[in-house]
Amino acid sequence: MTTPASGDDLPVRRIDRILAIMSLGLLVLSLICFVAIIIGSAVKADFSAGVWPTVGVVVYIAPILAFGLLLAVLIMTFVRRARAGKGR
Repeated sequence: MTTPASGDDLPVRRIDRILAIMSLGLLVLSLICFVAIIIGSAVKADFSAGVWPTVGVVVYIAPILAFGLLLAVLIMTFVRRARAGKGR
């Protein structure tokens, strides 16, 4: 099995970078919110008032959205590589 030369690689598109960075940002935001909930639990904060309900929702929703964004990047990359492979 031969390996393709580095010149045969497809360039990374801007939308791929944007989706990957958004995915990473959502994961980091989710981790920050998770740590905030742990700290809030330690100081016995009232989770039914203020910004806490939003923080709780972010912990559940952000990783799912990040996974969806990564799947979108992977699917777009596979489709682009398949189309480039047919052209050769």
